[in-house]
Amino acid sequence: MIRINLLPHREIKRRERRQQFYVISGLMIVAGAAIALLVHTVIDGYIDRQQRKNEIFKTEIRKLDRQIAEIRTLREQVDALLARKQVIEALQGNRAETVYLLSEVTKRMPEGIYLKSMKQAGKRVTLVGYAQSNARVSHLMRALDESPYLAQPQLVEIKAATADGRRVGEFTLNISIQQPRAEEGEGAKQ
Repeated sequence: MIRINLLPHREIKRRERRQQFYVISGLMIVAGAAIALLVHTVIDGYIDRQQRKNEIFKTEIRKLDRQIAEIRTLREQVDALLARKQVIEALQGNRAETVYLLSEVTKRMPEGIYLKSMKQAGKRVTLVGYAQSNARVSHLMRALDESPYLAQPQLVEIKAATADGRRVGEFTLNISIQQPRAEEGEGAKQ
């Protein structure tokens, strides 16, 4: 039998396989690095695109916030204007009130009564004056109660006083101003 020494052949095959292994391993490392670089680049691109979108959204949100602030200031201005309008309307509605008050008080004032002061606080009017007798004050209260513009006369006090050397009664009287009653208001317009 012939003996063949296979050791050098095996050694060559091992070297070839080892070399092949190193080459394939190197190629796998290069391919892995290339794939990792590609994945990193793709993900980085997605992140950059998303950040650009986020910046666009942030600028739009800032614009909307400015517009909302402008809307708030406009609403505040509208509310202030509406409040002013209501005050003006209230003043327009009540501007003739003083004229009616003075007219009614002078029309309804009986003889023997003299007013010292008249003070208005809202819809409430306080009359302070002198009367020759208590009966004249009650006559004044009845006359004021019949007025379409005045209501609820209330006597606060009557006290004895001396005016111009005569003995008189000093009185304080509260009355309310009201809108004219419907049936009398229509008769007054005709």
